[in-house]
Amino acid sequence: MQQSHALVAIVTLLSLLVYVWMIFRIGGARRRTGIDAPAMTGDPELERHLRVQANTVEWLVIYLPSLWLFAIYWNDLFAAGAGAVWIIGRILYALGYAADAKKRELGFVIQMLATAVLLFGALGKAIYVYAVVGA
Repeated sequence: MQQSHALVAIVTLLSLLVYVWMIFRIGGARRRTGIDAPAMTGDPELERHLRVQANTVEWLVIYLPSLWLFAIYWNDLFAAGAGAVWIIGRILYALGYAADAKKRELGFVIQMLATAVLLFGALGKAIYVYAVVGA
């Protein structure tokens, strides 16, 4: 029986909404600091929000394909659970980093571990399927 992947679709969209939330936080930091676009520097608060957004997009490129490939090769429910952990990690990262760059570590480690499970889990199963079933 084919999986619907509805849970992974929901987690994917929630992940993107978290990213949109981070973008809006940049706008708020710009208003509070009085630094208009296109300036990217000039106040530590704005710079921290910009780093949160940039680092998150860097991780989305790794996380989203890994999430979907894990769901395809393993299980939709477990993939969605790991994706939910990733979301929690990114939120903790964003809130910690925005307060003080030294407070970003816990959220970063949580999302990194969730991504590693998805990435290496999908890769391992894909290699196994290829080796056992063949091309």
